[in-house]
Amino acid sequence: MATMRIISWNVNGIRSCISKGFMDFATSSDAEIIAIQEVKASEGAVDIDIPGYPYSYFSFADKKGYSGTAVFSRKEPISVSYGLEDDEFNHEGRVITLEFDDFYFITVYVPNSQSELKRLPFRLEFDKAFRAHIAKLRLNKGVIATGDFNVANEPIDLKNPKQNEQHAGYSIEERNSFKELLSTGMIDSFRYFYPNLTGAYSWWSYMFHAREKNAGWRIDYFLVSSDLEGNMKDAGIMSEITGSDHAPVFLDIF
Repeated sequence: MATMRIISWNVNGIRSCISKGFMDFATSSDAEIIAIQEVKASEGAVDIDIPGYPYSYFSFADKKGYSGTAVFSRKEPISVSYGLEDDEFNHEGRVITLEFDDFYFITVYVPNSQSELKRLPFRLEFDKAFRAHIAKLRLNKGVIATGDFNVANEPIDLKNPKQNEQHAGYSIEERNSFKELLSTGMIDSFRYFYPNLTGAYSWWSYMFHAREKNAGWRIDYFLVSSDLEGNMKDAGIMSEITGSDHAPVFLDIF
């Protein structure tokens, strides 16, 4: 059975990332699906045509230059939907769901709780709605959910856990919320294959030469529902790829 690669990347502004080599990366990636987050563009403001990916889907935020997600696929999905059931969460372009023969595929850009956790309540409600969305899909078939989840799950997933307790992305509330999603039978594919690997990060601050020092966080994930566990072959972080403050992450599945 042929292996299929799926790639996810928070590009932190697609126009900026294109100027730093995104198109070359995408065309040479040999992926079946490429998902991106934090597009930071409005409808009509950016035209992306990746050779070999005739099917593309964008979800833009109401606010200009903010948030947003997109998916590029070699194969036409059965159906495509945007957002979550509760419209409160559908104004920032954070979720796209594609249905294929064997699974649902979701790209998500989970809200950042921001400084002093001022957006934590909204983020936790988003998490709850996202869990409900996945649960509903799983009644029909398996689910692969990928993107920037804006949380480091365990101390191993960031360079300085002690200093970052109760900071956005590592608060106990966010970690517990993420663990609640995992407890429903969603597998963190990277830790499935590399449970004890240290220094494996997908995001680095632009400050203090963090990437050079590998002082980062692992906040970008491929979560795979347990019924697809036997189909997973590998998962990883493409930390050598620059162009954003995040690295692309991948899942190999058959």
